[in-house]
Amino acid sequence: MSDGFDEIPNAVKILIAGGFGAGKTTMVGAVSEIAPLLTEELLTEAGVGVDDLAGIEEKTTTTVALDFGRITLSPRIILYLFGTPGQGRFWFMWDELAHGALGAVVLADTRRLDTCFPSIDFFERRGIPFVIAVNCFDDAARYTAREVREALDVGEDVPIALCDARVRDSAKEVLVTLVEYVVNTQPSVRATI
Repeated sequence: MSDGFDEIPNAVKILIAGGFGAGKTTMVGAVSEIAPLLTEELLTEAGVGVDDLAGIEEKTTTTVALDFGRITLSPRIILYLFGTPGQGRFWFMWDELAHGALGAVVLADTRRLDTCFPSIDFFERRGIPFVIAVNCFDDAARYTAREVREALDVGEDVPIALCDARVRDSAKEVLVTLVEYVVNTQPSVRATI
């Protein structure tokens, strides 16, 4: 006889991180099954000289707190997605956002690959498992996963996926890759999911 607890899905916190303009808000919005909470604000004169728009000159908004969405991967796993702000001046919130996270997606933009280094460093220092998701922008050069791995100097164990953050199925595959990676490398998690 079931006590009903085996039917309660596991709520899992996932961070979506990366550099300014890498597509974090887009990914959360594309994959969320609920209307996402977005804290997008217009870029203002205050950001001139502070926000590096090289390569993303058309960008007009920025996340000032977080983005939030939810996706059900299976009857047993619901992911709560927290998109982080990408600019250094908002990084004071990252420790709070990371608290209790099972893992993270680091979105990489090959036009500005160096902007994802702070995210990689953040998760490595805290021992939070992460995957690299290369957001394949239409105007960006294409690189293989191996080339990206070498450029970012991440270990062979870190999954690297190519994706289009605008496309729900593509973004969902990245999340599945992350969950599978965490389950396969964290025995304590395997027992709970």
